[in-house]
Amino acid sequence: MSHEIHILVVEDDGDINRLLCQILEDAGYISQPAFSGTEALMYMEKQSWDLVLLDLMLPGKSGEELLSIVRKQSDVAIIVISAKEEQFTKIDMLRSGADDYITKPFDNEEVAARVEAQLRRYRRTVDDDLLVFKDIQLDQEAKSVSIAGKNITLTALEYKILRLFLMSQKKVFTKENIFESVWGIDYHGDENIVNVHMSNLRTKLSRANPEEEYIETMWGMGYRLKT
Repeated sequence: MSHEIHILVVEDDGDINRLLCQILEDAGYISQPAFSGTEALMYMEKQSWDLVLLDLMLPGKSGEELLSIVRKQSDVAIIVISAKEEQFTKIDMLRSGADDYITKPFDNEEVAARVEAQLRRYRRTVDDDLLVFKDIQLDQEAKSVSIAGKNITLTALEYKILRLFLMSQKKVFTKENIFESVWGIDYHGDENIVNVHMSNLRTKLSRANPEEEYIETMWGMGYRLKT
């Protein structure tokens, strides 16, 4: 694997949560348990995840509510694991944005295999050397960025911020998300650092193509690519 894989396990039953985390850790992934929809949202706002295992019957926000919220701001892989066996429930969840559906009781090896399949599918986009959005092309191997075929010069931090956005093109990034992902240390509320670098990045993108807006501000939430 090119990087550590972080998986959020949202399951209110302690025994099942521990079992799922053990299955994932045995497969070489890093797992984080969450026992309610509200707790899961807190973890999702704090950092980016490679995959989410999601139960439906949760305290606080239900799995259905959580799926709806997450899909409005992120394209993270989501596998529903639920005791609900009805076909209409499975179809509804898949149509609502789930990538896969596993019925309880589950087979340990099947869970591991389905997780691997989803990660493989998503890594095709994430690990590809070329990240593309509108007329932006970011070449991860050459560490270069071009807009409409013309190279633009970014600082190392501006490059990392842009790469973060291009790797999760539906996600809304809070200032905390950006700081912790790009600087690699805990966020202590210094918004000015993020504001300055975001402003400089947006200015350079705008200069390269004044007719296009690439990043939009979501007031009270953060930033996202403008699709």
